[in-house]
Amino acid sequence: MKLTIFGATGEAGRQLIQQALAEGNEVVAFVRNPSKLTMHHNNLSIIQGELHDVIDIERAVHGADAVISLLGPRPGEDSKSKPLTQGTQNIITAMKKSGARRLVVVSTPSASAPNDLPDLRFKVLVSMIKTTMHPVYEEIVNVAQIVRDSKLDWTIVRVSILNNNPKSSKVRVGYLGTGKVGVRLSRADMAEFLLRQVNDTEYYRRVIAISN
Repeated sequence: MKLTIFGATGEAGRQLIQQALAEGNEVVAFVRNPSKLTMHHNNLSIIQGELHDVIDIERAVHGADAVISLLGPRPGEDSKSKPLTQGTQNIITAMKKSGARRLVVVSTPSASAPNDLPDLRFKVLVSMIKTTMHPVYEEIVNVAQIVRDSKLDWTIVRVSILNNNPKSSKVRVGYLGTGKVGVRLSRADMAEFLLRQVNDTEYYRRVIAISN
């Protein structure tokens, strides 16, 4: 399949690319700084651009079977312009223009789900972000709402604290406060789970949480 990945230069993004290529997929990585992505592969294409570059985003999304976004807000960016919010809208618009339907987005517990229940651990994590980095909190909430309103075949995958532990292929899926998910997750397991969502319809149009 042809997969377009946004947020590809972070540790989780590189892990996702490696696993996607190992499975025989064609990968298009949309990056701000290509020098941060040093891997080379015949099935890997790199498109440099910013989230406000509509034409470059359209190039990246064209022909994609699925789009996976690991984008996250950057503390200190202009909070008034909402770059991640606008960038996500640009991605969704490009997908609709090209006919791409499957969108998998990584988020955090700041994005709520109807099936969530009260949970002190997650409440503390969210409160810290909301209090100390309110623009970041707003971007996370805004992006989740834009994705939910997109009418695409979307899934929002919420994660909390990532680590570099080896892949275990053991991921819990659920909602906050239900006792099914914790706060820690390896990037390798997250990447594997995201790739499974490309063809899995179980979590279409659902906001879920995952952990080890």
